[in-house]
Amino acid sequence: MTITESILCAKTHEYLLENEDKNYTIGLTDYAVEQLGDIVFLELPEVGSSFEKGEVFATVESVKAASEIYMPVSGTILEVNDLVVNSPEILNESPYENGWLVKIEFTGDDLELSDLKEYKDYKEEVQ
Repeated sequence: MTITESILCAKTHEYLLENEDKNYTIGLTDYAVEQLGDIVFLELPEVGSSFEKGEVFATVESVKAASEIYMPVSGTILEVNDLVVNSPEILNESPYENGWLVKIEFTGDDLELSDLKEYKDYKEEVQ
């Protein structure tokens, strides 16, 4: 099974990958990364920060534009991917395996997951 078969995607182009114990990995979809072009800067939150679904939690800058990144579900930051902060081009090369952004502890309810789409449905929608 590939990673894209396991993720849920938000309309705002973030993905959510379930890990264990209601913990999730969050990143940008390959579609979002393609639209941004070459990524040159990424700002991520501090570990321990909490965000509600829909809040801006990060910023990404590419040669084309600067964009805000939204939290697809409510959660508390458990881990930040320092590798991608120091080398933002990793997002262009590997948005899923190496270019993930943060890992969170999910603090919302299951209703927050209801508007997220499976990758194949998301991909059809953005094509």
